Amino acid sequence: MPNLGYDMEEGTVQSWLKSVGDRVERGEPIAEIETDKTTVEMEALTSGTLVEIVVKAGSRAAVGAVIAYLESDG
Repeated sequence: MPNLGYDMEEGTVQSWLKSVGDRVERGEPIAEIETDKTTVEMEALTSGTLVEIVVKAGSRAAVGAVIAYLESDG
């Protein structure tokens, strides 16, 4: 779970914009994350393939927790 605010301790995955097996490019939105104050799109940090979603839509996770695995190209 990315840290999207100064005092953020956890967030909720509102929805996944990509599915397992989808190819993603760096900077492409892959999920919508809700914090206490807003909902923002989380962008991929690298290009590759989404291989596993760990935190399902509607579930909460602590900042720093793994919410998905992306297999990078290189």
